[in-house]
Amino acid sequence: METDADGTDVGGKDGGTAQGPGPAAAMFARDTASRDLGMELTEHGPGTATVTMTVTGRMLNGHGTAHGGFLFLLADTAFACACNSEGPVTVAAAADIDFVAPAREGDVLIASATERTRFGRSGIYDVSVACDGRAVAEFRGRSRTVRTPSAPGGNG
Repeated sequence: METDADGTDVGGKDGGTAQGPGPAAAMFARDTASRDLGMELTEHGPGTATVTMTVTGRMLNGHGTAHGGFLFLLADTAFACACNSEGPVTVAAAADIDFVAPAREGDVLIASATERTRFGRSGIYDVSVACDGRAVAEFRGRSRTVRTPSAPGGNG
């Protein structure tokens, strides 16, 4: 794994080169929301990404399990890295999640994202969140590639 001065993965498996990191790693390096929660982009390639996060005490809900919002955020981060793995800026159009089993403090969660299909500027991605091989959540994200303006003041 290639890292920058603060340890952020900037190369990985998505083709980061001497000219710079791949698109997913470059985007993740700027994602302070995810990085400040201890997330790590551990693998990335065309249409795929794996992100890990350890559940901390500050992530627990009133039942003593990981708050669903943190599970969604982890899955959404893996989704973002997968759908931005090949270059054009791509954003979430919609997403949903099914919580399968609770996660607890100290659990190391692994979110694995995979592109299912792309059509035009849209795409569909599935993300499985697991802990020690046990399913914790299943997420489906729908993406949209952002048009770049053709000229200053243009609407793309």
